[in-house]
Amino acid sequence: MDQMELTHEMFKEEIAEALKNYDKFIVCLDKVPSDCPASLQSLMEKAIKAYANRGHHLRHGIALDKQITIILSQTENDRPLCGIYFNLASPYHKKPSAKKEKVED
Repeated sequence: MDQMELTHEMFKEEIAEALKNYDKFIVCLDKVPSDCPASLQSLMEKAIKAYANRGHHLRHGIALDKQITIILSQTENDRPLCGIYFNLASPYHKKPSAKKEKVED
């Protein structure tokens, strides 16, 4: 059975819904709203490539950056299920500081 060729255009509805939610709910200092559509398209293309080149025993293709994760999951149909997730993180989250050496008197 031939596998259908996937393109990012096939997931226009999922991308549109993600952009709508991004505009309404997501505050992100690293990715301004004008950069989000291009990021989603790029990540979708990477997820499609990962999905198309996955091992025969694997069911998913995943692509992510610090703010967005896209997962394509194998279904019983030719078209995979698409999940777009916004990675919630705070820019105010303290990074672990380097361990200070003990100074002996």
